[in-house]
Amino acid sequence: MTAPLAVLDLGRRAYRPTLALQRGLVERRRLGALDHDVLILVEHESVVTLGRGTRESSLPQGPEVLAQRGVEVVEVERGGDVTWHGPGQLVGYPILDLTRHRQDLHWYLRQLEELLIVSLAPLGLAGMRQPGLTGVWTGGRKVASIGVHVRQWITFHGFALNVHPDLRAFDQIVACGIQGVDMTSVERELVLAGKSAGTGRERLWQQVRGQVIEAAGQVFERQIVTEDPAVSESVAVEP
Repeated sequence: MTAPLAVLDLGRRAYRPTLALQRGLVERRRLGALDHDVLILVEHESVVTLGRGTRESSLPQGPEVLAQRGVEVVEVERGGDVTWHGPGQLVGYPILDLTRHRQDLHWYLRQLEELLIVSLAPLGLAGMRQPGLTGVWTGGRKVASIGVHVRQWITFHGFALNVHPDLRAFDQIVACGIQGVDMTSVERELVLAGKSAGTGRERLWQQVRGQVIEAAGQVFERQIVTEDPAVSESVAVEP
């Protein structure tokens, strides 16, 4: 029987409590109190996170200016540079025990990219990798960012897929530390391709969310479980 992957959809939540939830689930997984993998899905309030590779030049306006605009700035342990999370962006935090997959961080990053590429395909969007960089591009524009951390081979942090955010939010930073990067969204790319068909943002969100869940099961060879008391009862996230 295929091992389960429990999906925990938090809806819209603040960043810090969700980070605390991730860390708690990682510890439970590490200690064996949680015996299967978890995928957290969430839409954050506006926040800028600084990974271990963040350079001063990636945050030209400084945290004080961002705070005045209501944008929280949080330093975290994940790899990568600076990024933004906020409404209209689907964020996924896989809590996986890589000893039951493959103990190879490069393999894991490529699998996350594959998950996103597979998720975009049903929409008619061709997701692509860029040599030497992490994330997913389409039409030469970056649609998804990835930044992870591993604690004793248990993963957390993860990926952020721009479904229909206000892309002007990325103007506040040098996204992912890549000068001149053109951040895009699923919605924008569908419009450019003449495929929007007036589906509406909520319908698009649900479609992309469903495709991400299905792709996660496929790429990591796990059976998707959406009702899991072992995970749901541990949620101590503030509304």
